[in-house]
Amino acid sequence: MSDRTTLQSIARLVPRGSRVLACVKRGVNVIQLNLDEGLSMFDDDSFDVVLQIDTLQHLRNAEVMLRETARVGKLGIVAFPNFAHWPNRLSVLRGRMPVTKRLPYQWYDTPNIRVGTFKDFEVLATRNRLSILDAFGLQDGRERRFLPNLTASTAVFKFERA
Repeated sequence: MSDRTTLQSIARLVPRGSRVLACVKRGVNVIQLNLDEGLSMFDDDSFDVVLQIDTLQHLRNAEVMLRETARVGKLGIVAFPNFAHWPNRLSVLRGRMPVTKRLPYQWYDTPNIRVGTFKDFEVLATRNRLSILDAFGLQDGRERRFLPNLTASTAVFKFERA
């Protein structure tokens, strides 16, 4: 796939069959695949923007997917639950895993196979030679730029290859 793809015609990667059908009915191009196997079917710079919204925490090798996201897109945007948000810290301090609106599962039935923080992603991006263009937190739909690792339940990063 060497043709440039705009945001309006970007193929969305959808995990469940019922969602695939709903997208197709709405005219959205859909590709269903196992993200743990990477994005090898796409050439470098196939997309202007690649979104990884609430996916990295579900993957066996999030670092490989992060590199693949940067490879196939000119820009990458990731968002994931921020485990360092203050209510999560308080739960752990009390000896329990957090259960919140953003992390609504018990430790034994969560689909998340890993947890991460705002600061963890910064380290991972640097390690993989990614340049962070913008970063902020989200809390109840509001942007948090002051102490986002502490004050936001969601971490959001926009990045490119360095």
